[in-house]
Amino acid sequence: MCGIIGYVGPRQSQGILLTGLKRLEYRGYDSSGMAVINPAKNRISTRKSPGKIRVLETLLNKKPLQGSTGIAHTRWATHGAPNQINAHPHSDCKDEISLVHNGIIENYAQLKKELIKEGHKFSSQTDTEVIVHLIEKYLKNRSLEEAVRKAILKIEGSFAIGVISSLEPDKLIGARSGSPLIVGLGREENFLASDATAILDATKDIIFLGEKEMVVLTGDSCKVTDFGGREVKKVPVKIKWDIAQAQKQGYRHFMLKEINEQPGIIRAFLNSRIQKGSGRINFEELAICEDALKSIRNIMIVACGTAYHAGMVGKYILESACSIPTQVDVSSEFRYRDMLIDKETLVIAISQSGETADTLAGIRQAKQIGAKVLSICNVVGSTLVRESDGIIHTHAGPEIGVASTKAYTAQVTALYLFAFYLARIKNILSQAQVNKYLEELQKIPRQQEEILKFQGSIGKLAQRHSHLGSFLYLGRNINFPSALEGALKLKEISYIPAEGYAAGEMKHGPIALIDEYRAVVCIACESHVYEKMISNLQEIRARKGKIIAIATKADDKIRDQAREIIYVPRCSELFSPLLVALPLQLIAYHIAAKRGCDVDQPRNLAKSVTVE
Repeated sequence: MCGIIGYVGPRQSQGILLTGLKRLEYRGYDSSGMAVINPAKNRISTRKSPGKIRVLETLLNKKPLQGSTGIAHTRWATHGAPNQINAHPHSDCKDEISLVHNGIIENYAQLKKELIKEGHKFSSQTDTEVIVHLIEKYLKNRSLEEAVRKAILKIEGSFAIGVISSLEPDKLIGARSGSPLIVGLGREENFLASDATAILDATKDIIFLGEKEMVVLTGDSCKVTDFGGREVKKVPVKIKWDIAQAQKQGYRHFMLKEINEQPGIIRAFLNSRIQKGSGRINFEELAICEDALKSIRNIMIVACGTAYHAGMVGKYILESACSIPTQVDVSSEFRYRDMLIDKETLVIAISQSGETADTLAGIRQAKQIGAKVLSICNVVGSTLVRESDGIIHTHAGPEIGVASTKAYTAQVTALYLFAFYLARIKNILSQAQVNKYLEELQKIPRQQEEILKFQGSIGKLAQRHSHLGSFLYLGRNINFPSALEGALKLKEISYIPAEGYAAGEMKHGPIALIDEYRAVVCIACESHVYEKMISNLQEIRARKGKIIAIATKADDKIRDQAREIIYVPRCSELFSPLLVALPLQLIAYHIAAKRGCDVDQPRNLAKSVTVE
């Protein structure tokens, strides 16, 4: 949520900051702004506007900003409407300090009241503005670094901030507590950003700031301290992503590109984890010893949104392969209820970004109780990665589309491999049985490629249904979560109301909604509950529902139940979610594109949800 980019060095900063903002658009935002220190005039100049970054870019073309030290921001509104006044950066009374902020300041109302009494003038309705006025208050007879440190000790909540001042024009300061912030190290120049995507073209040497850490940057120096002022030694991480991975490469939208990347990502993931010949599964970063895993009696999966649906698939996989009772909980619920977990519980946290606020809060509480935490994450060096006992990196590359696609199937693939790994350790499956599963799993990328050969016809099918006002998605057993995920994708990017249901529950409510104005997407692949699903289709037909069936190739029986059919290759029922995901994603994509929606940046949504 929101995006921060900052620069200090010899180059003019406007172009660098604008490029960084554009690469952060995927995070979700409703306004943007930029502030640069003009050395000739020794003052800060600011441009900001509501709406898309292109509006800000037009403003900057008319009135360019001159200077080499600057900060910029994309805002996702929490306190105050998305307008020019509330857009970041925010300034102090004298326009000597400028600040950008991600997060929420929980005690801002009390701080604002005190600051107003002291004579400070506020211009916005944001919680952010209190920070810059606090810095102004403490800057008297102090350095900017000392004033920032004193200010952040007064605020409560989550924040990542970037600060510049015309009083110290060659300095850029950042601090974080609860919200992510990184440092990019360049040659005679340094960067501050909310994630690495913003600066990949300039540097791949990244420092991930830890919780309650602060950084002071100049063009040729980088000093990291804790909030108490004690210096912290940090080792840069070399990011392996290429900037080309964060570009569209000829696709109309990032989402479509990322849908098409899935076979390659899964193939690479499997090849890097499975030893040829022996079939042994290798998780070099797992860091939880086998004895600890052998003692696990219960598994709790915690995640949000799409990652939660991946976790639901994981429940079926783990219970089937490992015979271990597994629960799945939404992170925002898990963190606030009584956690009935202990040292024999493995908590699996799933997050694309590794910065999801509710998931982080949940695993911190679980660790206090004594549970081991294994995280499945896409971002090396993220907060979740640093705070977990063990990690499985999905290595899916940067996912720019807000609606997750390749991260989802990468997470599900990681859960398959972990389940087989755990089952082997606990002697529930023999190596021969594991090898048989792996042989089937390794066919999935090629089968996904077969599905993508027909994405043109899937697109036409989806467009024929783009006028409908609502959708129902039905699935059974391991594809019940697939139905939930399909409905979520459609809601996210097309704004069409959609519900996912376990097909057996249809008669307990949703059947009342079925008529000729609603499409019903039925996941009816070959399975041990196939005949039950056919009965559901017959019930829908009797009520004139418009059925879109996802079925196994060469299934002739399904033709009697549905006119609109998307076929997927035959595979084991256990692995079918990895095939079903692609047509569900394509249906959502093509309906949204047909309706003229902003596919990559749907309204009100953010890629990385770093606040409650």
